[in-house]
Amino acid sequence: MVTSPPRVVVVTGVSRPLGARVAARLAADPRIERVVGLDPHEPPSSLRAELEDVELIRADARAASGAFADLGAEAVVHMAIGSTPDGQHGGRQAMKEQNVIGTMQLLAAAQGAPNLRKLVVRSSTAAYGASFRDPAVFTEDTEPRAVPRGSFARDILDIEGYVRGFRRRRPEVTATVLRFAPFIGREARTTLTRLFAQPFVPTVLGRDARLQFVHVDDALEILRRAVIEDHPGTFNVAGAGVLALSQAVRRAGRIAVPLPEGTLSTVLALARNVGIGEIGLDQIDLFVHGRVVDTTRLIREFGFTPRDTATAFDDFISAHATGSSLTADRLVAAEQAILDGIRRTRAAMGEKPSVGGDVR
Repeated sequence: MVTSPPRVVVVTGVSRPLGARVAARLAADPRIERVVGLDPHEPPSSLRAELEDVELIRADARAASGAFADLGAEAVVHMAIGSTPDGQHGGRQAMKEQNVIGTMQLLAAAQGAPNLRKLVVRSSTAAYGASFRDPAVFTEDTEPRAVPRGSFARDILDIEGYVRGFRRRRPEVTATVLRFAPFIGREARTTLTRLFAQPFVPTVLGRDARLQFVHVDDALEILRRAVIEDHPGTFNVAGAGVLALSQAVRRAGRIAVPLPEGTLSTVLALARNVGIGEIGLDQIDLFVHGRVVDTTRLIREFGFTPRDTATAFDDFISAHATGSSLTADRLVAAEQAILDGIRRTRAAMGEKPSVGGDVR
């Protein structure tokens, strides 16, 4: 449904690449008069050029009430939702405060914004969890079969609960919740893309999880349409088709290292040693069980079809086909992290190492 675009848009989370790119894309639309980026952190220098036409307010969600009133905000795009703890900004506790408490404060401010007519919230397919009880394909109406183990998935469930409450209190506001599959693409910088950029990719013995991705550029287009058009409701956003984990590893030109599930958790906990960053239970469960969602509602409502999962993944690997990922130093570091994880797991299980420390 096409309506007149909002004149004033507030975007949260502009100190991160995705939030910055959303704000920049909206600022480039001549029909939108003003785009304001709201974030407690200063955007890094690498994003400054992107945000040239965006007004920046350095404040957290607690200041949103006054900001919305002063700006006359007609639309809010809530992108300040982190999927992994950030050691530089306080770890898991800070992540929960940003995701859950920050969203609650933001929605309280939005509830009192008299000019507001549109709310767009970044969510995730992590809302469905990942377990052996899962159906083959999730629709937007499917309930999780088990309480997710991961902190990010639990945050997402809380966030969506707050949005449902907001919808009841402000039914005249068009509220759009976008459940994104993991982002991929040439410019994507996530825990999963850094993992697939490594020479070795740990997998689970006896498992071959089905994965879905969404290209970052397609995600940005869906976000733009959610702001300039009216699309109330909750939508899965993913590329059609699936890639088995083994297929993804082969397409990336990497080497799969099958491990027992307990060992996988230990190895991935050491991932930060080779530059991957924090990997939580959400990502581990995804690698074990996989997750596939139906996007019929999205395509019908938005009139837009994201590129399929395999094509999106190929765009990512084309940018990582050569470069520093496969240097000898990176190979040694990745191999050492895997071996250290196996040794720690065996030690915890009370197994004696072989002579010379051989873990084979």
